Amino acid sequence: MSQFERLTIDDIARLAGVSRTTASMVLNGHAERYRIAKGTIERVQAVAAEHHFQPSQSARALRSKKSGTLGLVVPELVNYAHASLAQALETQSRAAGYQLLIVTSDDDPEQETDGIAQLVARQVEGLIVVPASNEAERYLRWKPRLPVVFADRRVDDCDIPFVVTDAAGSVTTLVGEALAAGSREVVYFGGQSELSPSRDRLAGYRAALAAAQVAEPDDFVRQRDYRRSSGQALIAQWQAEHGRYPQALFTGAITLLEGVLAELIAQGALGHAPRLMTFDDHPLLDCLPLKIASVAQDAEGLARESLARVIAQIEGKPVDSAWVAAQIKRRG
Repeated sequence: MSQFERLTIDDIARLAGVSRTTASMVLNGHAERYRIAKGTIERVQAVAAEHHFQPSQSARALRSKKSGTLGLVVPELVNYAHASLAQALETQSRAAGYQLLIVTSDDDPEQETDGIAQLVARQVEGLIVVPASNEAERYLRWKPRLPVVFADRRVDDCDIPFVVTDAAGSVTTLVGEALAAGSREVVYFGGQSELSPSRDRLAGYRAALAAAQVAEPDDFVRQRDYRRSSGQALIAQWQAEHGRYPQALFTGAITLLEGVLAELIAQGALGHAPRLMTFDDHPLLDCLPLKIASVAQDAEGLARESLARVIAQIEGKPVDSAWVAAQIKRRG
């Protein structure tokens, strides 16, 4: 038996000395419509405030068929980009009258499916998903049930609207600047090649090489996943194979950059670090002795456009997909 006391509207009615119906009308904002006396309203509200009581959201959802909640699925909240997106969405959702419920997938499609099912079971009115898979059927099954929007990533051959960063152009610009400055050996470390951000960032990198008429050797592009340990392993592997570090390096995510920096520090090789560039940004990059240029995603913009498309679908309006511009941060 639980040690915690769960007050019900019947308890509030009893403590206030009114009927259950009267307490319900007051606490659900219908007192004026039913001409309930001011003194009664104040008494019920005082008792509810004293006991920190709020009407059951589940009961309200059953009556109105609206839960006032939205669901967000992200791979992990330790990822700065996804944490920033979640923070922006939570703030914006609350301002729009919705409570945001968040689950993580750990980039595991099965765990993601379970998380979506849990959110749907809690009657969220719409879903915003950073997809862990490129399999359209995993997401199309939910489309008849409720509005779904992809954020940060999109899925091939799937008509679910998406809101993603316009990554290719910014990566082309940043890598192109390194090539123009004389770095003819610009290496690329990326994550899961099947995911749309990986394809977009790699496409931008290759476009920069093509524009500078620089051939891509077989070992310039290396991809594993977006974990810090992969960044550390990839730079260690490059150094072992070549006996040195590359002239310049672009990492497809800041987590990979963390791994690269960890390995350079472990080897006492910060003084021999490549020219470093990364996708994603973090305030700590402003504080490092190394001048690392970055592509900063617009978390507020991604959240705003994603939320707008979920709410539009809830209201029965047609929606399209959107690309959100990124910002290049040059340091030194």
